Amino acid sequence: MLLQYIQSDNQTVGMVLLPLHRKEQQKTTKEYEVDSLIQLKLEGDDFPFGFANGHTLLNSQTTYGMKYQEQRVIKTETGLNIITVIANDKKLRAEHILIYDKDYPVIEVKVKLCNEGSETVSVEMLSSFSLCGITPFLEGEAPETMLIHRMRSKWSAEGRMETRTAEELLLEPSWSRYAAYSEKFGQVGSMPVRKYFPFAAVEDKENKVVWAASLGCASSWQMEIYRRDNGLSLTGGLADYDFGHWRKFLKPEELFETPSAYLTVFNGSVDETCQRLVSRQKKPLGLNRKWDRLPVIFNEFCTTWGKPSHENISKILHCIKSCDIDYFVIDAGWYADVEKGWEKNVGDWIISRELFPEGIEPLVSEIKKAGIKPGIWFELEVCARDSKAFFMEDHLLKRHGKTITVGDRRFWDMRDPWTTGYLTKKVIVFLNHYGFEYLKVDYNDSIGVGCDGAESLGEGLRQNIVAAQKFYQEIKDKVPGIAIEVCSSGGHRLEPSMMALADLASFSDAHEEKEIPIIAANLHRAILPEQSQIWAVARSKDSKQRLIYSMANTFLGVMCLSGDIYDLDGEQWDIINEGISFYRGISGIIQDGFTEIYGPGITSYRFPKGWQAVVRYSGDKKEAFVIVHSFRLEKTTEIVLNLKGSCQIHRVYEAFSHGIKVEKNQLTITMSNEYDAAAIHLIF
Repeated sequence: MLLQYIQSDNQTVGMVLLPLHRKEQQKTTKEYEVDSLIQLKLEGDDFPFGFANGHTLLNSQTTYGMKYQEQRVIKTETGLNIITVIANDKKLRAEHILIYDKDYPVIEVKVKLCNEGSETVSVEMLSSFSLCGITPFLEGEAPETMLIHRMRSKWSAEGRMETRTAEELLLEPSWSRYAAYSEKFGQVGSMPVRKYFPFAAVEDKENKVVWAASLGCASSWQMEIYRRDNGLSLTGGLADYDFGHWRKFLKPEELFETPSAYLTVFNGSVDETCQRLVSRQKKPLGLNRKWDRLPVIFNEFCTTWGKPSHENISKILHCIKSCDIDYFVIDAGWYADVEKGWEKNVGDWIISRELFPEGIEPLVSEIKKAGIKPGIWFELEVCARDSKAFFMEDHLLKRHGKTITVGDRRFWDMRDPWTTGYLTKKVIVFLNHYGFEYLKVDYNDSIGVGCDGAESLGEGLRQNIVAAQKFYQEIKDKVPGIAIEVCSSGGHRLEPSMMALADLASFSDAHEEKEIPIIAANLHRAILPEQSQIWAVARSKDSKQRLIYSMANTFLGVMCLSGDIYDLDGEQWDIINEGISFYRGISGIIQDGFTEIYGPGITSYRFPKGWQAVVRYSGDKKEAFVIVHSFRLEKTTEIVLNLKGSCQIHRVYEAFSHGIKVEKNQLTITMSNEYDAAAIHLIF
C-alpha cells in the first residue's frame, strides 16, 4: 500500500491510500477539495453548507480551521507509527495517529484531541479516520464506476453484503458543485452489529481497486460516504450528536481518544479486500492463542432448551464421553427458580438447588472426569424482571432519571464500582471456585441511544461499554486460562474491539436453520473463521443427508454440537464422529487460510434457492477444502470450480455420491438433492 498525505493551499491535510503498484496510474490532475484527515465539530460552529445541515456534520467551521503543524514518523519493532498534528488558533490540538504493523496489510488509525485552551469546549463530532480523493485512477466524476459495499445485519441473518452504485446513493456531485451529500449509516445502541456491521468499502470497478474500513467500536458508531465534487471521501467513528446523541466536554488540558479504525486498499475483489482487513484481528488473538488446533464444543442449550440439570447433563456426558470433544458448556438456566423459571431470572446468579441438589461442583468434576473442559453461560451486563437485581436501581442505567427497561431487562451501570464488585463475586470468584475453563457471555438487548452520567446520552453509553470491556479484560486476567465466547443474541457483537477480547464468538442464533451456511460464509468477510462458532444441532429424526448438511456448516468456522444426543442411533453417531474427524483434518486451513465464495447469489435466506460453494485455501496453498451446499433446486446442477493449481482429492464427507472429480485445476460437483452438502479436502 502507498499512503499519501496531501495538503491544500489553506494547510488542510488529507489522506489518500492506494495499491503501491498502481502508483504511476494515479491521476495527479484530478480536481477535488481536500477533505481533512480529521473531521470534528464543536457546539456553536457554523454548520456545513450545501444543504447538508441535518444530513452531516462533516466539514464544519472547526474542521476548516484546523491547520497542519507537524508530522513525526516513529519506527517500532514491528513497523512504524505516523503522528500528524493539526491545530487551530483556539488551541485545539489533534493528533492523527497511524499505526502500521508489517505483519498485516492493514493500517490502524485513531485520533487524540486535546484542549490546550483555557475554556471548556463541547465536541459534537470527532472522526476516527477519513480517506479522501476516491477514486484517484480516473479523472473527473468517474460516472458509473464506483460501488459502495456495506454489510447489513439482523437477528439470525448476519452479514448480508449490500452493493449499490454511487449514483443509486445520490453520490454524484451537483452541476454547480455547491450541494454536498452524505450517505450516513451506522448503529445506535449497545449491539454494534445491529442493522449494519461497522464496515464500509468503496470499489473502483473499472480499475478493480477496493478501499475498505472497519471500526473497533461496541457502542453507537457511524460511517459516512461524502461527496460534493470529483473526489469521494469515506469517514467513520463514534456516532455524532445528530445521529447518536454523542457530545463530549473537553476541559482545559483534557484529552479524548477515539476508537480505532482499520483501513486497507487492494487491487482485487471486495471479498479479498475484506479478508485483508479481517487479518488484522489475528494480532490480539495471536498474543494469547488458546489452542494449537481448533476445539470441538458441546453446548447443551439445544438439548435442554434452558433446563440443564445434574441428571440430564450426566446423561449427555454418558453419550459423548467417547467423542473427541474439548469443551462442555452449561448454557442458560442453571440458576433457574423453581417457580419463576429461568428466562427472567438473570442477574442474581444463584445455583438452582432443584436442578443441582448437590450443587454444581460434583457436576464440574464429572465433566472433567470425562476428559472434557467445563464451561458455563452468563449474561453479566444485565438483570431480568424476576431477579432481585432488577430492583437495585441505584446501580442500574437510567435515562433522564428513569431506569432503562427494555422488555424484561435492565442494565447494570458498569462504571459503578459497586457493580463491578458485585460481578467480581458473582462471575470471577465463581469461575475460579468451581474451576470453569470456558465462559460464554451473552447479551440480549440494547441500551438504545444512551444513558445518564455523562455530558450526553451517547457519551454515557460509550463510557458504559468501555467499562464493560474492562471487566471482560479483568476476567481474562483473573481467571487463568479461561476461554471466552462473546455472544449477543448470536452475532450482534461481531466487531473488532469485542473480538479482541474473545477467543470465540457465536456466529448467529440460527441454531438449526437451513440458512446457516449462508450466514457462516458471510462472516468470513467480517471476523476470523477460527473465532466463528457455528451450531450443528443433531435431531433424532435427522436423515444422513440432513446430519451431513448440519455438520458441514461447522467446517466454515468452529464446531459447536448440540441436539437430541441421547436419542441418536449408531449410524447417526458414526456420521457425527466422521464429521469431527474431517473437521480436525482441515482445522489448520480454517485457522490460517483465505476464502473464495461462489454461487448464483441468494435472495431469500429463509427459503434460499440455488447453491453455494466455499473454497478455503491454506496459507501456503498446499491444501484446500471445498464446502458445497444446495438449497432449493429446479434441476440437477453441475458445479465447476476453477482452483489455484492441480490437485487431488484427499477426503470426502458426503451422504451419497456427488460425482466429485478433479481434472488438473478444475473441480466438478453434481448436486441433485435439495438441502444437501458435500465437503472435499484437497491436496495440491
